[in-house]
Amino acid sequence: MKKPVIFTDLDGTLLDHESYSFEPALPALRLIRESGIPLVVCSSKTRGEIERYRRRLDNRHPFISENGGGIYIPHGCFDPLILPPGVTSSEVDGYSVIRLGPFYPALRRAVVELRNEGFNITGFGDMTSSGVAAITGLTVEEAVLAREREFDEPFLFREGKKGVELLVKAIRRKGYQLTRGRFFHILGESDKGKAVDILAGLYRGKLGDIFIVALGNSPNDLSMLERADCPVLVMKPGGGYDPAIHLPRLIRARGMGPAGWNSALLDLLEAWEDDCLDQSR
Repeated sequence: MKKPVIFTDLDGTLLDHESYSFEPALPALRLIRESGIPLVVCSSKTRGEIERYRRRLDNRHPFISENGGGIYIPHGCFDPLILPPGVTSSEVDGYSVIRLGPFYPALRRAVVELRNEGFNITGFGDMTSSGVAAITGLTVEEAVLAREREFDEPFLFREGKKGVELLVKAIRRKGYQLTRGRFFHILGESDKGKAVDILAGLYRGKLGDIFIVALGNSPNDLSMLERADCPVLVMKPGGGYDPAIHLPRLIRARGMGPAGWNSALLDLLEAWEDDCLDQSR
């Protein structure tokens, strides 16, 4: 019997788009914890932001920060830690950290260059914590954590479709890429899917055959959803699903944000438990 491993986005998926609450997802979260299923946060948020939610969720599993830029593995989670060829880790504050993204100062230089080239973009690094709080709905304390970037720079860009196309080309000429969730993001060759591949390999070494469930709601989740045996698309704020995401086997959750997250996982876990019972008979 394959063992499930769940990868989840935060903003607009496990967390409500406006309130950042995960309360509607508590029934599924409780069942996941009681079943001993790994729940891996895979978010555009920073390490500090994710750690804050992991404490509130009582989550001790690895996590993926800043759209796949960094993988944080708590010591002892995989013993020994056997990484794929060419992948290395460093030890930081009780984690083995795998850096897949570029260093943040290089991204900030690219943002400045783009602005000098005529693109009207404003990155988190250009704002105060109060400014980030104002556009995100975060508290100032939370916005401080959101500005502690390592591998990815979120930014505002209010041009139309043609402007975005020109911006994408300019970013690619600099050796970077653009993705989009709640905000635009400039990042390197990293993405959520590459980080999921590495962690999935480690979980296979630990658990044997696994069944990957992934939940997201935006284009920056696409590479993660592509790696899943069971990809789940959560409704966007206001209803409806992101039109850019079309995948085989895609499950469209009934509901927005954490409510949709909860209903989809309760259905999936009920089916998984039924399979376990059938195979034990």
